[in-house]
Amino acid sequence: METERAVEFPIVNMDKRPRKRQRLGWDVPQVLPVGFYGQELGNTFNVMPSVALSLDIANNTLFSHGVSHPHVIPRSDSPPWRKDDKDGHYTFAIGDNLTHRYKIHSKMGEGTFGQVLECWDRENKEMVAIKIVRGVKKYREAAMIEIEMLEQLGKHDIGGNRCVQIRNWFDYRNHICIVFEKLGPSLYDFLRKNSYRSFPIDVVRDIGRQLLECIAFMHDMRLIHTDLKPENILLVSPDYVKVPDYKGSSRSPKDSSYFKRVPKSSAIKVIDFGSTTYDKQGQSHGWSYPCDIWSVGCILVELCTGEALFQTHENLEHLAMMERVLGSLPPHILKRVDRHAEKYIRRGKLDWPEGAASRDSIKSVSKLNRLPNLIMQHVDHSAGDLIHLLQDLLKYDPSDRLTARQALRHKFFECPFRR
Repeated sequence: METERAVEFPIVNMDKRPRKRQRLGWDVPQVLPVGFYGQELGNTFNVMPSVALSLDIANNTLFSHGVSHPHVIPRSDSPPWRKDDKDGHYTFAIGDNLTHRYKIHSKMGEGTFGQVLECWDRENKEMVAIKIVRGVKKYREAAMIEIEMLEQLGKHDIGGNRCVQIRNWFDYRNHICIVFEKLGPSLYDFLRKNSYRSFPIDVVRDIGRQLLECIAFMHDMRLIHTDLKPENILLVSPDYVKVPDYKGSSRSPKDSSYFKRVPKSSAIKVIDFGSTTYDKQGQSHGWSYPCDIWSVGCILVELCTGEALFQTHENLEHLAMMERVLGSLPPHILKRVDRHAEKYIRRGKLDWPEGAASRDSIKSVSKLNRLPNLIMQHVDHSAGDLIHLLQDLLKYDPSDRLTARQALRHKFFECPFRR
């Protein structure tokens, strides 16, 4: 009987211990970063420029720079072969083995890219999170980009306190599988399970500081994340406490909704680097460092209010929401619009509300408050400093926005932090 093998690729120096969203991290152009190359090795796919790999079929051993790591997978340890679903997602059952090393305990999430499973690592005796990418060419290529980025980040992220840590990766039954340390819930999931009630301002301050530290670190490496959002920021710990929700004073203490959750620790890590691009490559696709800064501003507003700042997929409505919250688009930007944006501009200004798709669209925009009022409705102290910071992060002209390092020196972050 033929033996089934899945070869793992340990990452050198890495093993340290209903709302609308516009774009998922795996919907990226099929552009490979500098230094990327692919080579078929049996049923494996190697893209690490810094690691010379060869598969010794005769000895059932993987060699990396002359060091052998036996990873032989007897078929008896493998689950029955199941056909992928119609979208190319890996089909599994709880309790299945994912190679001989990992046992599937639960499903943690699913997205356009594939699925994330909680698995028991028999070798290291710990729970890990494994991203199983759809068996579709563009998602496999995006996965290889993410692995490349994670390796580059891991070499410089001393202590592993900024970005999620990759343990290893392997190609199993035409699915790229990336093994990560197991973290807590995403900020979005925490908000959702908390009935979209805001985080305390001191927690927002500490999360914002860590997020900007991570972005400054990436920008120093000439990398742009391009897909920052609450879904891609994970709390390190799932632990939380329940505190009275004074905003909902009409509720009775006997009512469970009288209390809201607050994380015990505000430590976070950034995930999902499938859309990350090098600075020079990003510019050719319209990406630059300030796009990450804009995202940080939107995230801070969402953490303070519990609601996404611009909840729409429609471009003109999105622009109208921006004007409603941040003020009118500057004339010099309106004059520089390219042919793709000309249809949204009329007589030198945004074609709103005349160009609105529906009355509901007009109504949703008119309900929005200006940024200062929006923040003051939810923040009891430090509101002035936060508003000032947000206004500098959410400048229309990218060249006018603060850099990540400039933002870290803002008065809003002078208060002590808690983690």
